[in-house]
Amino acid sequence: MSVFVRGSARAVKSAPNRPVVSRMLGISWRTIGWVPMVCAALLTVIGIAAIATTEPSMAARQAAYAFVGVLAAALIVIPAPAVVERWSPHVFIVMLLLLILLVLPGVPQSLVRPRNGSRCWIDLGPIDFQPAEFAKIAWILASAWWLRRAADLRTRTGLLLPIVLTAVPVVLILLQPDLGTALLFFPTLLAMLLMQGARRTHLVAVIVSAALLAPATYPVLKPHQRARIDALVAQLTGDDRYTRSIGFQADRARTLVGAGGLAGNGETDARDLIRYNALPEEHNDMIFAVAACRWGLLGGLMLILLEVALVGSALAIAVMTRSPFGRLVATGIGSMIGFQSFVNIGMTVGILPITGLTLPFVSSGGTSLVACWVAAGLLFAVAARDARVVGGMMGGSAARVGI
Repeated sequence: MSVFVRGSARAVKSAPNRPVVSRMLGISWRTIGWVPMVCAALLTVIGIAAIATTEPSMAARQAAYAFVGVLAAALIVIPAPAVVERWSPHVFIVMLLLLILLVLPGVPQSLVRPRNGSRCWIDLGPIDFQPAEFAKIAWILASAWWLRRAADLRTRTGLLLPIVLTAVPVVLILLQPDLGTALLFFPTLLAMLLMQGARRTHLVAVIVSAALLAPATYPVLKPHQRARIDALVAQLTGDDRYTRSIGFQADRARTLVGAGGLAGNGETDARDLIRYNALPEEHNDMIFAVAACRWGLLGGLMLILLEVALVGSALAIAVMTRSPFGRLVATGIGSMIGFQSFVNIGMTVGILPITGLTLPFVSSGGTSLVACWVAAGLLFAVAARDARVVGGMMGGSAARVGI
């Protein structure tokens, strides 16, 4: 905390002409942190427009959630990063308690009501809260807090503890069950471990072991999860026997992506195509199919480029920041958003099995959208308080406002 205060004081003295808000918060507005914010804004607008194509009433609700998300992103910039770091373990514990509440026997259905066989939401009256979305952010912050204090990650024992700690939220989320969200944690952890200096040979050994053990998990998967894998294998081999059953959603999604052509369809034609094909969860998990049908290959590529730009800017912030905690947070956020986007788009175009993951900033869902905006706000906070990110990217000689 004292390091941050001294850094902020030097920044204020060396930059008396900076805006009052900038001096009070110890930040600079000339920062690469605007890149993920702009990408997030454009993706949110695309998402609202895509949702309006198929569910106009839900688009207005999504716009309201977007406003809340932008406000949350602005608020998360205010605390000093040292404060965020200090409170990270406490926030993570609170999120673990909420995850336990979801799977705890005897919880009244008025509070936790199963939907499609999953206990993922807490009923708060006018809104539903999905703790797993914020648990992802809390876990990244807590992992960054732990990893910067870890004694030695270059040993096998030092590598084992963060893996065990990550398994706690993963198991709780699997119990809901929510396989898609649970799959995001370990790839993100590997990226953070690599950034923190873990031995590549150890990480490769973990990846190879996981790949070899993956087939052994097939018998313990739920029947619908095994069926989705079977449907993907059948589809990749030209077998269409699942297209009217478990593979229907994937088949309809690919059809709508192809129906978009190069430049897409008009709003009315796109809406008719979506309704005729009866695509399940079109406003949520399959929103990329809606966007591709509406705006074609060009629109789909633009959406992918925006996701790539957001992830790339997050990793650039991670590489350039002086703060160990900020570096790990930016790495975790960039890796998780990148992996989640890849899985969502991959399952939509038929190269990955359906897992129920949303497309960050685009899919319908209040908790998901607000959590994504909180992540964008954290990226901005890390970048705006680090002179090497500010000065290095903008070509200036910004004062040091490091964490």
